[in-house]
Amino acid sequence: MHPADLIRLVALAAIWGASFIFIRIAVVALGAIGTAETRLVLAGATIALVLAFSGKRLELARHWRHFTVVGVLNSAAPFVLFSWSAYHLPASYLVVLNATAPLFGAVVAAAWLGDPVTARAALGLAAGLAGVATLVGLGPVAATPVAIAAALAALAAALSYALASAYVKRQSYAVDPAVLAGGSNVAAAAVLLPFALAAPPAGLPTADVAWAAAALGVLCTGVAYLLYFRLISDVGPARALTVTFLIAVFGTLWGALFLGEAITAPMLAGGALVLVGTGLILGRAASRSAARAEASGAGDR
Repeated sequence: MHPADLIRLVALAAIWGASFIFIRIAVVALGAIGTAETRLVLAGATIALVLAFSGKRLELARHWRHFTVVGVLNSAAPFVLFSWSAYHLPASYLVVLNATAPLFGAVVAAAWLGDPVTARAALGLAAGLAGVATLVGLGPVAATPVAIAAALAALAAALSYALASAYVKRQSYAVDPAVLAGGSNVAAAAVLLPFALAAPPAGLPTADVAWAAAALGVLCTGVAYLLYFRLISDVGPARALTVTFLIAVFGTLWGALFLGEAITAPMLAGGALVLVGTGLILGRAASRSAARAEASGAGDR
C-alpha cells in the first residue's frame, strides 16, 4: 500500500470513527429519522458539488432504480438504525457493532452470491458473534431489553451494509463509484423525506447540534464516501475493508476523549473478538483477491 493510500485509510477511519459521536449529539434534538435525513441531504449536496466541479453528472433519471436500492440499503436504513441505537448505547458500543459488517458480508455472500463458507470463515463468524455477546452482556451498559434492542438495531444496520455490497456486486452496474455515492444518497434522502416531515424536531437545534449534523453530513458521509470509493479504486475492496479495524479503534478513542465514555475490560475483550473474526473474514477475501490478481497477471503475460 502506497503512503498516500495509507494516509487516506487512516483519515477515513478517524472520520468514520468520529461519526458515532456526532450521531450521539445530533440525535437527541433531531431524532433518528431527522438525523439521518439531514445527514443524507448534506452528503448528497456535497458529493453533487464535487461531481459538478469534476464535470460529472449524477444521471438520476437513468439510474434512479439502482440508486434507490443502494441508497435504502447502504444509507437510509443503516443511518436511521444507528441513529436510534445512539439514544441508548455509547458510541464505543456502536463502532464495535459496526465492525460486524464484514461478518454479515460473508453470510450474505454465501446465501446470495454462492460464495462458500470455509472453516476459517466459520471460525471468524463464531468469534464475531462471541464478541458481540461479550460486549452486550458484560459491558458497562446494563443488558436491559432496550439496550438489547438497540444492539440488535445496530447489527441490523451492519447487515444492511452487507446486503448493499452484495447487491452492487451482483448487479454489476457500470456506474462511476463517485456518481453511485452521490446518486444513492440523494435517492435515500428522497425516500426518507416523507417520514422526516411527519416527525419534525420539536424546536430549532442548538449551535452544537447544528455543527454536529453538518460534520456528520458533509465530512463523515460526503467527504468520507469520496475517500472510500477512491480507496477501493486504488487498493481494491478487500484492502479497503481493513478500515473496519481502525474505525473501531478511533471510535472508542473519540468516545472516551470527547464523551467521557468508559473503556472496560469486557468492552476490550468483545471488541478484540469482533476484530479477530473480521480479520479472519477479510484475510479470506484478501487471499482470494490476490489469487485472482495472480491468475489475471499470468494470463496477461
